[in-house]
Amino acid sequence: MRSVQKKLARDASGALGDLGTLIPLGLGVIGLAGLAPVPVLLGFAIFYIATGLYYRLPIPVQPMKAVAALLLTTQVSSQSLVAGGVLIGAILLILGLTGWINGAARLIPRSVLSGLQLGLGLMLAYMSFGLMATSLPLGVVTLALLGITLKFFPHWPAALIGLIAAVALGAFMGAEGLTLPEASFAVFFLPELPELGDWQQGLSTLVLPQLALTLTNAIVLTALVAGDYFGEQSRHVTPARLSVSTGLANLILVPLGALPMCHGAGGVAAHHRFGARTGTAPVLLGTGLLFIALMPGGLSMIAAIPMAGLGALLFVAAAELAISKRLWTAKPSCWPVIAITALVTVWIDPFFGLLAGAASEKVRTTLLRKREIA
Repeated sequence: MRSVQKKLARDASGALGDLGTLIPLGLGVIGLAGLAPVPVLLGFAIFYIATGLYYRLPIPVQPMKAVAALLLTTQVSSQSLVAGGVLIGAILLILGLTGWINGAARLIPRSVLSGLQLGLGLMLAYMSFGLMATSLPLGVVTLALLGITLKFFPHWPAALIGLIAAVALGAFMGAEGLTLPEASFAVFFLPELPELGDWQQGLSTLVLPQLALTLTNAIVLTALVAGDYFGEQSRHVTPARLSVSTGLANLILVPLGALPMCHGAGGVAAHHRFGARTGTAPVLLGTGLLFIALMPGGLSMIAAIPMAGLGALLFVAAAELAISKRLWTAKPSCWPVIAITALVTVWIDPFFGLLAGAASEKVRTTLLRKREIA
C-alpha cells in the first residue's frame, strides 16, 4: 500500500514538471492574444487525459511553440487559427496513417538527433532565464530548492514542493504572475467558418513555420527520448502514433476553440525528471486542468504561480533534455556534427538545424570513408 502511495506521489509531482512550458506559452496566449480561456484549458485537459490513457506513459501535451509565438507577435484571426490547426492536424494524420513519418525518422542520423536535442534544451534554458528574471531572487531560491530535493530526496515530490514554495514566496514578495482574463461559462464555441483568405493565412503564417518544429521535436525526438527513459515499455510510442494522436487532437479540438497542441521531447524529460513513470501523471494533470477550467474562479489558481517559479521548473527540464546520455557517449568524430546542429537550431530554428546537421554528418562520413581507404 505504501509503495502504491509513493508511486502515486511521484506521478503527481511529475505531472507538474512541464508546467514551465504549458503555462507561460499556452495560457500566456489567453491573456495576450485574447483567446477564450475555458476552451483552451479544456483542449489541454482532454488531450492530456487521452494521451495518458492511450500511451500509458508520461507523454506530454504542449502548445505548439511557433503558433503560440506568432499569436503573440502577429495579427492572426480566430478563423486563420482554426484553419492553421486543421491543416496541421490533417498533415500529421496523413503522415502517421501512411507510416511515412516512420520512414523519415529512420533517415535522421543519431548524431543529428543528439544535436537537435541539445539545441532544443538550450532554447528552453534561454526561455527559463527570461522567466526567472521577472523575480530573480525567487527564481534562484526555487531552483535551488528543486535541485536539493532532486539530489538528496529523490522520492519526494520535488515539483509540488517547488511550486508551493514559489507561490508562498511570490505572495510575500509580490512577484509577477500571469495576467489572465475572467473565464466565461462557454465550454466550447464554434467560430465562424474560415474563408479562402483565412486558409491562405493559416498555411503561410502558422503551418509552415510550425511543421518543422513539430516533426523534429514533437514527434521524432519525443519517440526517441521516451525510448531512452522507458525502454521496452515505450515500444508503442512511435513517430507514426505520435503523429496520429497529434493530428486527431488538432482536427477535433482546434475548431472548438482549443489552441493547436502537440507532444514534446522536453516535456518527456520534464515529467520523468520530476518523478512521473506511468500514464497516471498526464491523466492527473488533465483532470486538474479540467477542474480549473470548469470551476468558477479557477484561473486565479494558475495566475497565483509566479513566472519566476515556472522558470525554475523549466530550467530543470531544459537541462534534463540537453544533457542526455547519448550526448556523453557520442564518438569524438560526431561532436562537430552535434555542435553544428545545436548551434543552427538555436540560431535559426530546428528545421535548418536538421539540414545543417544532415550536411555536416554527410561530410563526416565521407571523410571517415576516405581515411579508411587511405
